[in-house]
Amino acid sequence: MADDLAPPDGPLAGKRIVLGVTGGIAAYKSIEVCRRLVDLGAHVTPILTDAALNMVGSTTFKALASEAPKTSLFEDEDPIPHTRMGQRSDALVVCPATARILSDYRTGRSADLLSATLIATEAPVIVCPAMHTEMWEHPSVQDNIAVLLARGVLIVPPEEGRLAGGDSGKGRLASPETIVDAVLGALTIKDLDGRSVLITAGGTREAIDPVRFIGNHSSGKQGYALAAEANRRGARVTLIATTQLPISPDINQETVTTAAQMHEMVTRHADAADVIIMAAAVADFRPVEVAEQKIKKANGTPQITLERTVDILAELGQKKKQGQILVGFAAETNNVAKNAQSKLERKGADFIVANDVSAPDVGFAHDTNAVTIYGADGSTTQVSLRGKDEIARAVFNTVVSADTASTKPARPST
Repeated sequence: MADDLAPPDGPLAGKRIVLGVTGGIAAYKSIEVCRRLVDLGAHVTPILTDAALNMVGSTTFKALASEAPKTSLFEDEDPIPHTRMGQRSDALVVCPATARILSDYRTGRSADLLSATLIATEAPVIVCPAMHTEMWEHPSVQDNIAVLLARGVLIVPPEEGRLAGGDSGKGRLASPETIVDAVLGALTIKDLDGRSVLITAGGTREAIDPVRFIGNHSSGKQGYALAAEANRRGARVTLIATTQLPISPDINQETVTTAAQMHEMVTRHADAADVIIMAAAVADFRPVEVAEQKIKKANGTPQITLERTVDILAELGQKKKQGQILVGFAAETNNVAKNAQSKLERKGADFIVANDVSAPDVGFAHDTNAVTIYGADGSTTQVSLRGKDEIARAVFNTVVSADTASTKPARPST
């Protein structure tokens, strides 16, 4: 039995990240970025410019980061700290990136410790600009951005929103979630490059009348985490969801409500998918008749007759093309192993990801999950309680291993 494919120390364990903080008003958000990177297992070394120290204190980073922040080329015992950090780092993140640092980095001007470190590294660089709209749209800034993009620098573009001084427009620093996701993407092996992945998420709603419906407690969080992980690993991702959560613009999202709509949309995309993961909680039953008007309780208790919905996973199992990997989910409350293995056989899936949703902090609506992945080859992989992003990583580790095994050339006969 394999165990814990997603180690508890996080997807960035062992990665050394330099976090450059400049003097933009959005510098306070870099504190949250620092915390999230450390939580994911990264060793974070902050570099604060002189201007950044006017916005945020070094003591905060000293408490949250993996080591004390660096502020000067000349304060360290190491005579060349920029070179050492540049060589040792797995990634450099500039958050926020002001117009000045963009210009310095583009022209190679070594004005301080941060700019010197940026031009002394061959590691991936993620730049997160933040400034007023007029500055962001200025031709010189856009020219600097274009040059950096052409050099392979990853730019996390600013968002529309409220700016300093009560203004509003394009230039607001991207959210910490978006920035950290960009770092994860830059440091994730693209082992799904060229693959097409179809994922479903959320719980369907089957109308009783214009107000009421039959539904379940699924939030869609696990399906969205799966979509984000597949995107980071280089896949072309289509997400069919009943909910609306933040997601990368690189992901093709289709929104549905009912099991019938889910079936129609999955059928439309299934043939083109190399991997299908049915993480959605699709209703097994729906009302035979839907009332045109709201049912009034004054008219007595209604008798609702139900009918079965299409078993999407079973249909996919019957039609599965050669080489396609099909993964189902099983939310159980008892006899988890028995029910999951039975579902694996009946549905024709390659894997069933099962969880006990009666356990604390597991599954529906939680940010955490604990699963066992059952394989058609008899394998089982337990993943203990952790964030749903790490559950997603474990699922795709299993999928990639199966995909690699299936594409290995056969041994020549002797």
